[in-house]
Amino acid sequence: MNEKELIEYYNKHNEDKRLKTKHANIEFITAMKYIHDYIKDGDKVLDVGAGTGAYSKILSDEGYDVTAIELVKHNLKYIEELGIKCYQGNAIDLSRFDDNSFDIVLLFGPMYHLLSMDDKIKALNEAKRVSKKYIFISYCMNEFAIIYHGFIEGYINDDINNIDDNYKIIKDNDNLYSYVRIEDINYLKDICNLNRVKIVNQDGPVEYIKDRVNKMDDDTYQHLINYHLSTCEREELLGAGRHILDILEK
Repeated sequence: MNEKELIEYYNKHNEDKRLKTKHANIEFITAMKYIHDYIKDGDKVLDVGAGTGAYSKILSDEGYDVTAIELVKHNLKYIEELGIKCYQGNAIDLSRFDDNSFDIVLLFGPMYHLLSMDDKIKALNEAKRVSKKYIFISYCMNEFAIIYHGFIEGYINDDINNIDDNYKIIKDNDNLYSYVRIEDINYLKDICNLNRVKIVNQDGPVEYIKDRVNKMDDDTYQHLINYHLSTCEREELLGAGRHILDILEK
């Protein structure tokens, strides 16, 4: 899918509303938990592919110096209204910023939509260049797409020509999302010469049972959050959720 089509999609998609649902909030809670583990007073943060500014807002409210980059003008309006420094741009060209300009760089959207490995490498190298220390990256996982969209929603027969013999989704320029496996994430880390701090199953089982999660009472929902945060680093669960959070350092 080209850039114009991606912009049209996000002009219609309410990402801010999605993150406020109980099931998607676990993705947000998990990312913020790990950001708080590594961020320090006075740190400067670059939020690349900031969407409507959910992460930018909370970090700015906490007193951090936040700059946002967002491709979609519709989303930029939300960020501007929050009073956060923001620019229109994309992840593969951060040339407006000097080397080592930020303590932390967030890539919580670009890797979903950069279809080629070359573009993913460009984005990660740009994040590395402008970062002094940490890069937080979110990826969409292959197995979730196969299990949920293929088998639960029943599209496996319609999509079988876009899946290889090992049930890896084949890159297609008509696709909106790019799905990866752990070996792809490791390849990107290694080719960009970055060190892993943590790798985390960002949303656990919640996307498979999101209708039930969204109807949970508060006590049950808190147990789900506690369960997820206590197990999200377990190796046997990596790759099973919708998203992975990879935390890298230079």
